[in-house]
Amino acid sequence: MVDALPRNRTNFRLADQVVRSGTSIGANYREANETETKKDFKFRTRICKKEAKETAYWLDLVIEKNPGYKQRISPLLSESVEFVKIFAAIIRNVNSK
Repeated sequence: MVDALPRNRTNFRLADQVVRSGTSIGANYREANETETKKDFKFRTRICKKEAKETAYWLDLVIEKNPGYKQRISPLLSESVEFVKIFAAIIRNVNSK
């Protein structure tokens, strides 16, 4: 998606942020699954949730700057929102155990 955006200074910055926060979700989730304590797992999972929220924010800005790409970006935005919900549920389940 980021490679398809028009090349300009604003899109470069927005795309960079989307890639950073989006890839951070996966990296932190992998790390969460390798932790040895419940506390560390919860901490990493909270970071995943935060990064998913941040990714949604950057995607909103990309859509605002590039309204013609809304249809292409909206599924990614929806996925980011779903990740927030998933990580919130995981955190709730860890707290209840």
